[in-house]
Amino acid sequence: MGRLFGTDGVRGVANADLTAELALGLSVAAAHVLAEAGSFTGHRATAVVGRDPRASGEFLEAAVVAGLASAGVDVLRVGVLPTPAVAYLTGALGADLGVMLSASHNAMPDNGVKFFARGGHKLADDLEDRIESVYEEHRTGAPWDRPTGSGVGRISDYDEGFDKYVAHLIGVLPNRLDGLKVVLDEAHGAASHVSPEAFARAGAEIVTIGAEPDGLNINDGCGSTHLGLLKRAVIEHGADLGIAHDGDADRCLAVDGAGEEIDGDQILAVLALAMREAGQLRENTVVGTVMSNLGFKLAMEAEGIAVVQTGVGDRYVLESMKENGYALGGEQSGHVIILDHATTGDGTLTGLLLAARVAATGRSLAELAGVMRRLPQVLINVPDVDRSRVSTSGELAAAVTEAERELGATGRVLLRPSGTEPLVRVMVEAADIEQARAVAGRLADVVKSALG
Repeated sequence: MGRLFGTDGVRGVANADLTAELALGLSVAAAHVLAEAGSFTGHRATAVVGRDPRASGEFLEAAVVAGLASAGVDVLRVGVLPTPAVAYLTGALGADLGVMLSASHNAMPDNGVKFFARGGHKLADDLEDRIESVYEEHRTGAPWDRPTGSGVGRISDYDEGFDKYVAHLIGVLPNRLDGLKVVLDEAHGAASHVSPEAFARAGAEIVTIGAEPDGLNINDGCGSTHLGLLKRAVIEHGADLGIAHDGDADRCLAVDGAGEEIDGDQILAVLALAMREAGQLRENTVVGTVMSNLGFKLAMEAEGIAVVQTGVGDRYVLESMKENGYALGGEQSGHVIILDHATTGDGTLTGLLLAARVAATGRSLAELAGVMRRLPQVLINVPDVDRSRVSTSGELAAAVTEAERELGATGRVLLRPSGTEPLVRVMVEAADIEQARAVAGRLADVVKSALG
């Protein structure tokens, strides 16, 4: 069996790859593994379970809740809430386990199961591996040790979760948003009610789009992966800025008053300066990934802020932050982690803090984001090559050295073998887009000839 857990839980086409049986079995396995690890010692175990609005989330939620209760875990069902809300409530309520049903920015047919440990933190890799192992062992016939009578878990709806999470978000803000007009694109997802409520309570005048989830329209032509609607709405309504989330609202991208995109790197740059000013940017450092735009790194260096780069994926950003005590990190895609207030990327919190910076400074989002110049970036996927030889090919190494010599200090080359497909990603940044395209094209040709 291939590894079920990816970088962000278990995902697949709902009712094909991710079945009710799989969701139930993984939940029972998670309860048993955490019990074995001592997480439930001395008390009755409790889990928080939430989901995004996907139609499949309804039956998958039922399966997860049934599995946990059958393993003796009491369940607090919080309904449709963002992933970071489930993580927050897991910690705030002292729960032993959190479960979120979502496939984030993926299309509607997909869904996923993500587990949080006590405190709302992602499960350690070794626990995920153990859950897989235990699940497989019992899937093939080994009987479960099942509680009976009063030992079975009880299930209740925790309707206070919405207000508790919104109050948390408002409590983090350094200032109100009065006087700002903000367009919110909720991707017909998990933040469709939370985000407008939070921005309105903070004092902003809001316009909402993509906030009518019907179970089938999540991420459909809207949200952080499709910014066209938001750009048009910001201009049409004369808004100061726009905020876009993905299906589970752990991401945030933005649009300035002129309808120009503000990506995750630019958001990080704005928040880094704000946090430094407030004395909150620990070690004077922000964490990005190797895919962060070179313009971000150059801008932070010019401001005297150190940048630590990790592998691609918010899990690696979070690992670096926790290991080294950093307060801010994120990705170009809009995953932004503010570790003092969230244990995972929180799109609503990020959007609120970005708007708060605009309100506090009286400067436009375009002016604030202008602290960095986003260098042109070209990405070419080269298919049907031997990705395992990227780091050992002499011909490829020589081509990369020559490209880096040509680009100098204002350019960058990155070759990344795909983790799941037989292809290599060629990324080139340069001060000039035509130079970036030319260099990327030449390197892609070398990858084909050297690794094909």
